[in-house]
Amino acid sequence: MELAKLTITNAVRGLRAGRFSAVDLVASCREAIAARNADLAAFLEIFEDAEEAASTADHTRKELGDLSPPLLGIPLAIKDNICIVGKTASAGSRMLENYRAPYSATVIERLQRVGAIFLGRTNMDEFAMGSSTEHSAFRPTKNPHDPTRVPGGSSGGSAAAVSADMCLGALGSDTGGSIRQPASFCGIVGFKPSYGAVSRHGLIAMASSLDQIGPMTKSVADAKLLFHTIAGKDSFDATLREVALPVGDPEVYPRAMDIRIGVPREFFGEGLDPEVSTAIRAVLDRLREAGAVIEEISLTHASLALPAYYIIAPAEISSNLARFDGIRYGHRAADAENLAAIYTRSRSSGFGSEVKRRIMLGTYTLSAGYYDAYYRRAEFARRRIAWDFNEAFRSVDVIVGPTTPTPAFVLGTRTEDPLAMYLADIYTVGANLAGLPALSLPVGTVPSGTARLPVGLQLIGKRFADADLLDIAEMIEAMLVLPHSASS
Repeated sequence: MELAKLTITNAVRGLRAGRFSAVDLVASCREAIAARNADLAAFLEIFEDAEEAASTADHTRKELGDLSPPLLGIPLAIKDNICIVGKTASAGSRMLENYRAPYSATVIERLQRVGAIFLGRTNMDEFAMGSSTEHSAFRPTKNPHDPTRVPGGSSGGSAAAVSADMCLGALGSDTGGSIRQPASFCGIVGFKPSYGAVSRHGLIAMASSLDQIGPMTKSVADAKLLFHTIAGKDSFDATLREVALPVGDPEVYPRAMDIRIGVPREFFGEGLDPEVSTAIRAVLDRLREAGAVIEEISLTHASLALPAYYIIAPAEISSNLARFDGIRYGHRAADAENLAAIYTRSRSSGFGSEVKRRIMLGTYTLSAGYYDAYYRRAEFARRRIAWDFNEAFRSVDVIVGPTTPTPAFVLGTRTEDPLAMYLADIYTVGANLAGLPALSLPVGTVPSGTARLPVGLQLIGKRFADADLLDIAEMIEAMLVLPHSASS
């Protein structure tokens, strides 16, 4: 049995039945990492203490028996912008290349409390700014389904690690689609919880009103398990509210005939790959045959989501990244002769081109004379986008469409065209602007060039109805009977 190919849920069953140990699981993941990471660059660092943690987990399981937490001994990967005390957290940037976290993120503490094991930190676009993981300051990550393609971004390393069976699950962060878009490109499940459902304490900030940590897994059941572990109030994050996490029978899903599905016409217009459209509509046809009510809806202001996002997010980026000035921590230029030179040279050499682009754009939109013309209008558009979603949810239970307009694109084809890169997130940014839970579910593959590449179905739910959204996603997953791991 290739243990690294297991879902978390099946691994939990195997551990409880004594068919293998946590040490065996970690060893199997290590073998997969050794075989593929040199080519894929999913991990930036492999933690040396994973085997020791696995041995401890096995000892704890012997002591606790059936009372053992489900995630005890489960090997996970962690995106490089989530702090683990004593470990490097570079956010994929030269600016923080040698930064060691002095504390752990709340999500890390909650996973450690139940005995999860961290295999290493995964590659990402610098400071989570990108849609392909080509903007990593270290090296680009490749897609396990076709190494000539991108894995998506910014959580591309986590997506590739899960897809290539280098870990059983991972954490990513999602500011405008950075969990869901790479999940779609790599053929895995990616879940962005409601804003305010999961603590952001210990996440290196990009855009604080949009950022959210979430699970990247091989099945919806696995995403549920990780989400239920990391969600909940935290005194370090005042934006949180308590989210109902009902515990029911994991084998009982909602019935398709009880669900009303909204399909935005704006998600099926110009720019959508015909093969992706066909794959998504085939799933909708299956749901209709199973008894679901499929209703075409309009998100009237959907066309404003991308431009509003690329004003609001850079504005917050400009503010958040001002702290990286070469003085207190992070990269400091060695040849600076005065304070002004420290600032300019440290930031010039420490930040990559995409980060600089967004800082300059954000600073411009917040500057005197332009704040009202750009930032204030973008915030107004944000409220209209949220209103559209609220109106839609008066008549439907979930909104469904493609996660991305195309399958994974070829490495290097969009790095010189920022607008083309930004368009990869055209269907995902709206959920972040409105603070809604959203999930990408793999629904098969489509031909693209000489390869067949994964396609993701995006499901968007009502705010703080995360459990309901996960239940519906699990029902659709069970109906489709999809494989849970990428081909090797």
